[in-house]
Amino acid sequence: MEKSRPHVILSAAISIDGKIATRSGDSKLSSKKDKIRLHKLRSKVDAILIGKNTVHRDNPLLTVRHSKGKNPIRIILDSQGTISAHSRILQTSNKVPTIIVVSKKISKINLEKLKKFPIEVIVSGKNSINLESLLNILNKRKITTLLVEGGGTVNWQFIKNNLFDEILLTVAPFIIGGTEAITFVQGDGFDKIKKSPNLRLNRIKRLENYLILHYTKV
Repeated sequence: MEKSRPHVILSAAISIDGKIATRSGDSKLSSKKDKIRLHKLRSKVDAILIGKNTVHRDNPLLTVRHSKGKNPIRIILDSQGTISAHSRILQTSNKVPTIIVVSKKISKINLEKLKKFPIEVIVSGKNSINLESLLNILNKRKITTLLVEGGGTVNWQFIKNNLFDEILLTVAPFIIGGTEAITFVQGDGFDKIKKSPNLRLNRIKRLENYLILHYTKV
């Protein structure tokens, strides 16, 4: 049976205690070698996806810079279209294919703001973004591999709805702590261990003081 969605890889750099950023939003966990590895991976996928919170916090480019290769399509989940017009994503949308995913709840003002940029706007979901519907749309557009570099909220949505295939984690030699620091997976979480996805550890790679862990679903 043909898959109705792209192959989804969740990717993140985490501290030893599972944080992806400090309480002030500092997320500089990756080493230079790990950045090269990540950018090689970016060059091999069709699209890369993040949520609006990551845009607001990090203002990323989501391009391939530390390696040779093509830029993937950039996909931003932003149900109400609140992304800043001054963000690097929108400011470079004439150079890199960009999709902003919104819900039907988006205001007319925000929709008009987005239409001023050379991007594609996809509406998926009524009050919030419907991930399953979105992945089906992307699949029909021949996007077969999707790299998710989202924050804890976006990661939880993919995991909760069982919409992923692989997890790639870089474990950095730092301890962050703090109840307000963002973890790899936020949201409500599972109330029972047995409800958590069953994962297989396929590969462990050491990069100096860092560990790269590769998991797939069983």
